[in-house]
Amino acid sequence: MDFNYSAEDEAFRQEFRAWLEANKQFAPHRAEVLGDEGSGGWNAQVRWAKKLSEGRWLAVNWPKEYGGRSLNVMQTIIYNEELARLGLTPPMIGMGISLLGPTLIHWGTEEQKRQHLPKILKAEEIWCQGYSEPGSGSDLASLQTRAIEDGDNYVVNGQKVWTSAAHHADWIFLLTRTDPAAPKHKGISYLLVDMKSPGVTVRPLVQITGGKGFNEVFFEDVRVPKKNLVGEKNSGWQVAITTLMFERSGGGGDRGALFQVRELVNLAKKLPRGGKTAWDDAGVRQKISEFTCEAYALKYTGYRQLTRRLKGMPPGPEGSMMKLCGTELNLRMQLFAMELLGPYSQFEYHAPMAIDQGKWSFRMLAARGGTIAAGTNQIQHNIIGERVLGLPKG
Repeated sequence: MDFNYSAEDEAFRQEFRAWLEANKQFAPHRAEVLGDEGSGGWNAQVRWAKKLSEGRWLAVNWPKEYGGRSLNVMQTIIYNEELARLGLTPPMIGMGISLLGPTLIHWGTEEQKRQHLPKILKAEEIWCQGYSEPGSGSDLASLQTRAIEDGDNYVVNGQKVWTSAAHHADWIFLLTRTDPAAPKHKGISYLLVDMKSPGVTVRPLVQITGGKGFNEVFFEDVRVPKKNLVGEKNSGWQVAITTLMFERSGGGGDRGALFQVRELVNLAKKLPRGGKTAWDDAGVRQKISEFTCEAYALKYTGYRQLTRRLKGMPPGPEGSMMKLCGTELNLRMQLFAMELLGPYSQFEYHAPMAIDQGKWSFRMLAARGGTIAAGTNQIQHNIIGERVLGLPKG
């Protein structure tokens, strides 16, 4: 693979870099927005999204006719590299930009696209994802939320859980069972539901970090117009898989790992140990070096995936590998940070006298969630074992 960027790609880099330098003050810093209600807060994320939207730097992968920039693969990489260079991330304002928007572009009716895509693009319409249920997490197809036809509507009853940003969301894209007699991967439909509809109840789930980003969502005789069906009735699993492909393509990755390796180095250099610093301990340097090697291994695994995309090939196993290895590496780095901090690891986020404002303890508590989201790591092990290595099902 040629690791050099074309002149056109470098021109794009300079364009985005210049915009970022002129507008970075509007962005919440990575360290300021650790949780849903972090010091940067939800409103700061929305402001950042609106600022990006003004410059047409939000939803850059979307086709130009829908307000995006139709970036190619290399330009998308550059876009993320330039954000990471300043320690920034794309705005985290629900699932509209990353998941629902691309799914609607592929599956939605023209009416659905006209109604929702412009508002998503301007950060005026927030979306959440109604997939997981108390009895159907990784086994998503076993979901039990029901939708029954009644005239021009579906009537929805059921419950969803672990629904990120539901307490902020205007809409939810929802998987429901519309044919209970069909095999579990059949008889599922994909609905767009207004969260202000009568019968929708949202209850926050307080996490171990103290954040409230997850929620339970209950549906009691919620009426949903049939025009809000995406794809065909009883064929929602195909639409859902499209959404999951967009979700898992963002799991794991190397940029966050490399960024946190540098932060670990800075932490070790400031922590006193035996009259010197933790960084002066060869064992500490060796451990951080191991993390660095793994982070670069993720980077080059990402290049393998990039090569497939540039050749027009379908996504390979690299996505599952990066999600699995990236989230497990993150967990081990956060646990090592706790070892470095010693007694200071007990300070909570933003506690007085906490080192680095207590962000390391917050990250450690949150890190396990990454191994569960977007398909648990146990599921990723199965995917790699069965579909890549050809091992028998366990």
